[in-house]
Amino acid sequence: MRNRLWLAVILCLVSFSPWPGPLDAAEPTASDSWVEPTTGMEFVSVPGGCFMMGNNSGEDDERPCHEVCVYDLWIGMYEVTQGQWEAIMGSNPSRFKKGDDFPVENVSWNDVKEFVKRLNNTSSGKFRLPTEAEWEYAATCGGEGFSFAGGDDIDAVAWYDGNSKGSTHEVGTKEPNRFALYDMSGNVWEWCEDVHAWNAYSNTGRTTPVFQGAGFRKVDRGGSWVNYKGDVRVTRRDRYNPEDKSSNLGIRLIRVP
Repeated sequence: MRNRLWLAVILCLVSFSPWPGPLDAAEPTASDSWVEPTTGMEFVSVPGGCFMMGNNSGEDDERPCHEVCVYDLWIGMYEVTQGQWEAIMGSNPSRFKKGDDFPVENVSWNDVKEFVKRLNNTSSGKFRLPTEAEWEYAATCGGEGFSFAGGDDIDAVAWYDGNSKGSTHEVGTKEPNRFALYDMSGNVWEWCEDVHAWNAYSNTGRTTPVFQGAGFRKVDRGGSWVNYKGDVRVTRRDRYNPEDKSSNLGIRLIRVP
């Protein structure tokens, strides 16, 4: 079993290739940041590239491990917080109302779409949800091969059921990954744009894919404060109905150039 796991990791790493920007597979870094003036949301510039998405040793819907390429993107350094949500929506739906710098949760995919619409009407920037491919690319820094976003030591990089004490935590209090992104493993699951399908990875293209095929549930990624270690893996996929809400469901946004 151990040999098969190592083989899967090797197969997902050997075919990494930079595209279309200057991304170094050994030392990927984010190059710049931008602050949204209305809410103070911070966005990191991530250079595009190709990586092996998925995990042949994971759940059925994480297979097959396949090459995906994404363009340069701007992604939230942190999960959207309760203070930022309230600044746009006028209320805080979260279960854990512990402060403005805690992640907003208890928001449905439909709620998030309304938040993005209002933010786009207010801000000088434009925003959207990440696709699954963009999310995993950013979380893994283009395919580093770690089990969690930022490393293999889960307690260093994530809030999960083993250390959360039954609650979310202030964003940015664990170590970031090499793209300077925090909490991409743990704290709250993060909604993505894609429709969930068990065979999605066999039915999407190589370049900037987003799965919008048959299906109703929406993808969320990253695991949360209530999940065990296996569900916080960086390749793990989850899904909810677009109207579902939970205290472990939040968001991270993409800034549209």
